[in-house]
Amino acid sequence: MSPEEIPTLADTPVTSTSAAPLPAPAPRRRKGRVVIVLLVILALPALGFAAWAWLTLHVSYSNGERVGYVQKISKKGWTCKTWEGELAMVSMPGTLPQIFSFSVRNDAVARRIMDAGGQRVALVYEQHRFVPTQCFGETEYYIVDVREVKQ
Repeated sequence: MSPEEIPTLADTPVTSTSAAPLPAPAPRRRKGRVVIVLLVILALPALGFAAWAWLTLHVSYSNGERVGYVQKISKKGWTCKTWEGELAMVSMPGTLPQIFSFSVRNDAVARRIMDAGGQRVALVYEQHRFVPTQCFGETEYYIVDVREVKQ
């Protein structure tokens, strides 16, 4: 190649250096996603526990009535105070009584049970199985009403 054939800087077309800037990279949302994932991981078990507790406390497995004499009733628990009691059910005079343990969540019903002390009573109960903690009662039998039984 001869020196005339060598392209020079003057022979090259001039292009504008003010070309459109490259688009900025998309902001990383990694931290936001991690926070959302952690919240979901923590919230799902809490919501599941709350739903399970609500379901077991509001849908009764069975209900019925037990008749006998209230042996004891007391408010128990370290943090979750519930009324716990025992009903002595006597089928025939002279036989050993069968003990029915129960829980009361309503203070007004517990007061009515205490007022009927020494008398034969009928306790209307609802049985709630698989309640998740003992904060709602130590037994699965929850008394919802009480009435005196005339002999």
